[in-house]
Formats: sequence, C-alpha cells, structure tokens
Amino acid sequence: MNARKTSRAPLMKHGQQPRRGAVATLMKTLAIALAVVLVSGASVAAWVVYDLASNVSSNAVDIAPPDDPATPLPAVPNIDAFEGGFNMLVVGADNDENQDKNAYGKRDITLNDVNMLLHVSEDHTSAVVVSFPRDLVIAQPKCVDPETEKTERAVSAQPLNAAYERGGLSCVVATVSELTGLNIEYAALMSFDAVVQMTNAVGGVPVCLTERVRDRYSGLDLPAGTTTISGATALAFLRTRHGVGDGSDLSRIASQQQYISSLIRTIKSNDTLTDITKLYGLAQVAAKHVKLSTSLTNVTRMVAMARTLQTIDLDKLALVQYPVGTDPDNSNKVIPNKALAKQLTDAIAADRSFAPDSTVDRNGVEADPNAPVEPPVADAPAPEPPVTEPSAPGASATPAPTPTSNVIEGLAGQTALEQTCSVANR
Repeated sequence: MNARKTSRAPLMKHGQQPRRGAVATLMKTLAIALAVVLVSGASVAAWVVYDLASNVSSNAVDIAPPDDPATPLPAVPNIDAFEGGFNMLVVGADNDENQDKNAYGKRDITLNDVNMLLHVSEDHTSAVVVSFPRDLVIAQPKCVDPETEKTERAVSAQPLNAAYERGGLSCVVATVSELTGLNIEYAALMSFDAVVQMTNAVGGVPVCLTERVRDRYSGLDLPAGTTTISGATALAFLRTRHGVGDGSDLSRIASQQQYISSLIRTIKSNDTLTDITKLYGLAQVAAKHVKLSTSLTNVTRMVAMARTLQTIDLDKLALVQYPVGTDPDNSNKVIPNKALAKQLTDAIAADRSFAPDSTVDRNGVEADPNAPVEPPVADAPAPEPPVTEPSAPGASATPAPTPTSNVIEGLAGQTALEQTCSVANR
C-alpha cells in the first residue's frame, strides 16, 4: 500500500518500500482481541493459564498516564465473577522486529494503523466494536513513552496512526480516550504475524467477494463467492485496500468488519469455546505476538472478561465505523463528524444498546445474496400502554410515549449476525 503524504505530519515517513496495507487490520484487532477474550473463555486448563500468565506478564505495557493515578480495577475472584462493563482498545501496528521485512516492506517507524475500541455493556447483554480510521486527523495529548521516558508535547492536528510513534501504546490509549471522552481500562497491541497464527488456530474463516480480487499490493488473489481463508491469505484479505470498495481505508474497514463478523460466528458455532487444543493454540499466539496492558496480565480477569462476551447475541454485537468526513485541507485524510460522533460516544458512555444504520452506503460491502434467511420471529403481544393518573376530576389520561428505534441514523456498520460480501474495486 502506498504511503499517503500530508503536510502536517512530517513524522509519518516510511522506508524505501511502499506500505502495502500496513494494517494488521481490524482483524488484527478483533480477531485477536475477541479471540483472546472471547475464545479463551470456556474451561481453560490450569497449565494453559499458567503458561499464558508467565508470558504476558513479562511483556506487559503500562497504559496509565504517569501524572494520573489509574482507577482501581475490580477484583476477580473466579472466572465467573467479572461484574460490570469495560472498554478495551486493540491496536494493530505495522511494524514488528520479528516480521518478514521482504514480505511487508522495511519501516523506519511504527504506526498504529488499526485502532478498535471494544465496549461491553454493564449488564453483559450487548457490545460494540468501534473502528477508528488510521488517517483521522485529530488533536493528540502530551505523551510520555514508558520505555524511553521521552515526552512529546500535545499537538493540535495529527493523523491517529502517528500516536504510537509519539509515545507507544499508552499514547494511543490516551489519544482515543481524549477523542471519545471514554475511560479505557484495557489495551492490546498486535503484530502481522499474530493474524497468520490466529486464523490458523481457529481453522480458517469464510469470506465472500462479489468478484475475483487480485491485489498486487497486499498479494491477495481470491475468486468470487465464498472462500474459507487462513494464514497469509487471511492477512492479505485484511490488508487489501486497493482490492475492495473505492480503494480507500474506509472501504477496507467495511471489508474487515465482514471478516470479523464471520470470525465471531465461526468461533461461536464450532467447538472453539470447549476445545482445549484450540484454546491453548490461541493462548500461545496471544502470549507470543500480543502485548497486553498491565491491567490485562491477570489471567483470571482475562477469562472472566471472555465469559461476559460468550452470551451476547450476534445481533447485539455491533461493528461500527467512527463517524468522519473528508478533511477540507487534505482530501486523503478525514476529520470527525462531530455531531454523529457525539451520538455514538454518548450512547456508549450511557451504556445504551444501539444499532448501525443499515441504509448507509458502506462503499465496501453489500449483503450476501446467498446468506441463509433467518426465520421470521413471531410478534410478541403488544403490552398495554401505561397511562398517567388524571390530574383532576374529568381530566383525560395521557398514554406514555412509544419507544423510539435504537438505530443511530447515519452510523455505518453491521452486526455480527449480518452476512456480507466485500465489493471488488473496479
């Protein structure tokens, strides 16, 4: 994928080879996040827990701001005892010291090209995954890199994917937290290799294309229709930008959400949640390829978080794009759609269940025409509308207002229940 130039981001330079995707994409974010969290959640053997704990603890990252004491985390006495909701940021980086430089291109700096926030509701009945475009130009706070102790001053306008280079994982967390106004207690950092290993561990994920896609930038070559992909092919699918929609990062996010919804359905429909071999394989991938925040190094807490997700219905797990518009100063960048973004973040902060707007043109995916038709659900008897007591003799009672839809108009995305196909870029 070719690097995009911007006059306001001098630190955004890559090496000699063009960045082809640099994305570890949304999968790299939820494929592993939900696979660590969702998948490692059923009967996990003690030896698996011990092995995972010893690895993640040695590689953990502190995401708490140095001048802001962290909020105490809830105690978790056992894997069934996690109470309340949580926010977890999953970051996909385009550079890893162990990755194949010939395959992915040499990089002089590390960019956080995938940024996804997972919110689980207080009552564990719904969840949402918010994807933030890498080219989202926003203000970023002062950051202190916990490894180098180097301080970067606050900036007024930088692409989101510059945050990691400014101060590591904690800076990405602080930036997204400042943008959304949400407290983010947990975070994870993924690499390219994690995508390959994770898809192998789950046995592959079905994806759908409207037409054959050959993308020389990502290396993807898949026929039209549905194909079960894994390993390097899954990585190529998730990295492809030129091959889908209009070739933009927003189209790629839509395509990634198609993959993630299929991944979630796959995990919930097969025996992953009860198969110790698969669980151990996924745990090993996480331990080797994922950097977790220090708040996630408690394995009991991780498993307890997983169990909060197991029971969420697919139609109550939404995958949405953070609302944006084109940057008037740079057509290759985007800026927040403040009004729509406020509706989204207010709903998350208030823990309200909501759904994306199915009428929005996502310019990257469309409904799978071969998806099985869900049987119609019989309408429940309408409850008697409550009435208010008359205020005076002879006054009429006023019916309570009818509840409105939970759809946020204009919000792009889909639920994990929906089956979609990526639209080939022509």
